[in-house]
Amino acid sequence: MTDTGTITTPVRSSAAPPVLGGLGLFTVLLGAALPLIDFFIVNVALPTIGHDLNASEAVLELVVAGYGVAYAVLLVLGGRLGDLFGRRRFFLGGMAAFGLTSLACGLAPTAWTLVAARVAQGAASAAMLPQVLATIQSATAGPRRARAMGLYGATAGLSMVAGQILGGVLVAADIAGTGWRSVFLVNVPVVILGLILAARAVPETRSHHPEPIDAPGTVLLAISLLALLAPLTEGRAAGWPLWTWLSLALFPLAAAAFYFVERREDRRGRTPLVPPSLFALTSLRRGLVMIVPFSIGFSGFMFVIAVALQRGAGLGPVPAGMALAPMAVAFFAVSLCGPRLVARYGTRVVTFGGLIQAVGVALLVVIAWRSWPDVGVWELLPGAAVAGAGQALQLPVIFRIILSEVQPARAGVGSGVMITTQQAALALGVATLGSLFLALVPGHGMRDALVVTLLVQLAGVALTTALSLRLPRTIS
Repeated sequence: MTDTGTITTPVRSSAAPPVLGGLGLFTVLLGAALPLIDFFIVNVALPTIGHDLNASEAVLELVVAGYGVAYAVLLVLGGRLGDLFGRRRFFLGGMAAFGLTSLACGLAPTAWTLVAARVAQGAASAAMLPQVLATIQSATAGPRRARAMGLYGATAGLSMVAGQILGGVLVAADIAGTGWRSVFLVNVPVVILGLILAARAVPETRSHHPEPIDAPGTVLLAISLLALLAPLTEGRAAGWPLWTWLSLALFPLAAAAFYFVERREDRRGRTPLVPPSLFALTSLRRGLVMIVPFSIGFSGFMFVIAVALQRGAGLGPVPAGMALAPMAVAFFAVSLCGPRLVARYGTRVVTFGGLIQAVGVALLVVIAWRSWPDVGVWELLPGAAVAGAGQALQLPVIFRIILSEVQPARAGVGSGVMITTQQAALALGVATLGSLFLALVPGHGMRDALVVTLLVQLAGVALTTALSLRLPRTIS
């Protein structure tokens, strides 16, 4: 009570902002690794799956494509729902669903059951993964955010390579007679650990001004991505029937309708699923354009090399997977240096990385041309290691650039857009470079098909390097 007789009420301090600690960062990075590992882990297991379940090539492609398409279609929606209802809640729910669907994949009695379980697994990934970057954006700042984003990029790149290596090891190990099923069952104990850690260490964050779900935008985005990805992933194996051409013709119409609906919602002051105003951010727009050719080349290479080494060079799952070990080691080691290099040289690190990757891919072309089919870990080591080092100077930095100007309130939307673009490009890489390689094999042989596909990837690396010159020189 004051001397005037009035009672004063203490002013409550605003709640402290959520902070993502070391254990929490490890946990969300574990959640980021699982979906990416599972996209690539089946590549070396496909021959065994096909033999065990008597599955055709078209059905086997659905095992890969069903996961990738569901994942890409639902990612932006997953980011929006996390913004709306809580990112920690959706991270936990998505991780639990990922564990259950992984169990369903591992126990699948038929090929079509496996396809259905993979689609559900992709949907679970779409609920979990956008929350990772959104949590990092909302619960870190300054140097801690730069370090966390660098580690996210390193985790993403390493997971894509390690998934293929792990798949080969697990199939060959045939743990308790599980064979290929272990590539899915291994997720279950990892998910249980992740759920325990997340419940303790991941803070809850959400948008302070949540908006309702944009139903028309969600439907039109799903139609657009399905119309593009479904025919490209299934067309070659199915013989390009009429539905594939009709679907491809539908894509530009659906994409245009999506854009106009989103622009209308934005002008009315609402928050559309993908706000067109988000693309006013130069760093986000140019980074997204750059990540497309990078991801197409990355996933296309991973698929093609797995097929070529097993079917053409006669390597087993373990040697075929271990042939990429130098790439994984180089990627991990160089990515740790990325934040310091960016602080000193800015985004020109990305350009330098593109040049290094081009040298690595060129070395792989020379080895494939001169030594095929006598290739293995030692023959591929120089090219794979150099390419991995170059990729490590690109991918983590591109991720940082894309999200550098996105406000925390839009973190879920921004991360969803970025990961959707990356995932769609990964699926396109398998569909385009993979289809090119498989189409060339009957007429030109495995060696020439591999060389041509690597040269196409090299052209993509050149495009990525040229696009990097348009990136902002510094990261805010």
